[in-house]
Amino acid sequence: MSLYDEGHTIAGWTGCAIATVGSGVVGAGVCTGSAAALVGGSVVVALSVLVTWALHLGGWGKPPGVRPRQEWGMRTRDTRARDGHAACVGCALAGRRPASAPVVTAAGPEPVSAVE
Repeated sequence: MSLYDEGHTIAGWTGCAIATVGSGVVGAGVCTGSAAALVGGSVVVALSVLVTWALHLGGWGKPPGVRPRQEWGMRTRDTRARDGHAACVGCALAGRRPASAPVVTAAGPEPVSAVE
């Protein structure tokens, strides 16, 4: 079983449902040749991105990566969303940056200079 549990959130499912409706409207616009349906469906798809982002920032989305099993439920709200998630594009776009951990580098051999 996977440890990642990506997308099983209120934000993910809501955004997917809205985008599916928008895609259906765009498809109907293609079939009927309606420019209004094409534009309207595209607006609905763009709205799905904004709704998903707002829900994620509100704590109904979860950060990428491995999470403990007790945080896998869809109704489990992420209390760390206010501070931002590391490596999360949505949080970075909102200006939420978590406190960064100090960078640790491994010591390696000294570089050898060319001898003339």
